[in-house]
Amino acid sequence: MTANAMHVVNALNQAFLRLHPLPAQQILNQLSVDDLLALLQAQPAADMVRLWDGLMLDVATSVLQQLPEASARQILQRGDPIHASRVLVRLSIDERQQMMTLIDSTRQRELNSLAEYPENSAGSLMDSRFLSLHDSHTVRDAVRKIRKLKPSFTRQLYTVDDDGRLQRMVEIHQLALAETSDTLASLSRPVPAMVTATATREEVVGQLETYRITDLPVVDIDGRLIGIIRYDALMEAVREESSIDMLKMVGASRDERALSQVGFVVRKRLPWLSVNLLTAFLAASVVALFEGTIAQFTALAVLLPVVAGQSGNTGAQALAVTMRGLALREIGTSQWLRVARKEVGAAFINGIAIALLTSLGVLVWSSSVGLALVIGSSMVIAMVAAAASGAVIPVILSSMGQDPAQSSSIILTTVTDVVGFFAFLGIATLLSGML
Repeated sequence: MTANAMHVVNALNQAFLRLHPLPAQQILNQLSVDDLLALLQAQPAADMVRLWDGLMLDVATSVLQQLPEASARQILQRGDPIHASRVLVRLSIDERQQMMTLIDSTRQRELNSLAEYPENSAGSLMDSRFLSLHDSHTVRDAVRKIRKLKPSFTRQLYTVDDDGRLQRMVEIHQLALAETSDTLASLSRPVPAMVTATATREEVVGQLETYRITDLPVVDIDGRLIGIIRYDALMEAVREESSIDMLKMVGASRDERALSQVGFVVRKRLPWLSVNLLTAFLAASVVALFEGTIAQFTALAVLLPVVAGQSGNTGAQALAVTMRGLALREIGTSQWLRVARKEVGAAFINGIAIALLTSLGVLVWSSSVGLALVIGSSMVIAMVAAAASGAVIPVILSSMGQDPAQSSSIILTTVTDVVGFFAFLGIATLLSGML
């Protein structure tokens, strides 16, 4: 093949990979690791990362282990953090530590956070090293992958769709009885039970008692298969739950281990309460800047809590959703811009609606077009700023290794009060001739 022909073929391949991502993912997941390595390294960095993100977990793991350090660094630094964390937990401790040295400290903290689950949760009990199979795979394909990868399993294999979402299950003994050309779809049956990675040990034991299963698949918030709780782990969870029940019988609480001494609680809380006091004075100083305007137009003092209340509620909503996403590993800290963009967009639309209602009420109450304009415009500004703060503050604290649950609300209250007061009183000062 001539050089010009090779150039055309490469261009067509890249166009196919970019314009038809789902069919491309199906084909890529069926390639050998050697072919995948050659293909990925021939792509620009951005395309290489995007293609790796679409690989099934076991395939992505094998590829990552054999990529040159420069390519592995690009993938771990720029790839989807959720996918990268799921791959890293499948590596040995030494391999994972070696991979972590390739990326910066901020990204390390993010991936480590996504890879860790609370003690006694389904995520902490699961085995992340499982075999990814597709319904379209034949028995021959499945047996070949089993022999090559030698995954740990008992009686069931699980199939996933192109996005890694759990679909169905296949009993392992059926592979020995089926024709090699049969597809897994023809042998599979519905999955009787599954849990999310954040499910408690009680939920795991409850699923075992209800369905009498030997393996329990674990999925993320989008239904993607991320691990399997094996039979021995299920039995250990039952034993642990039984011991907790014995404690309850004699009046001891299972949460007593989490109770702290008063001195410890004071040491943790007092610094933040002191910070809160300082921030309260900061918000008060903003009001003091416009003391003359408030003295001239006393109606502003009546309406000031309205702006602060609406912006505070908006910020609290964004804060709660973002912290839940971080806790459930739905998002990583590198995805802060997407989260902030979504919250700001929602706050802007809600702000327009609330501002119109508020302005109408103020207009009826005060008969002042200027006052209605002031509170309407400041309401939109304050709510947008509060939503952005509620989305970004917990992400920043989490990336710094701090507990966002402990301090986010204090910082958020400061931002919403300062911005809300400044916007409302500042616009009122500028439009004082209309009041």
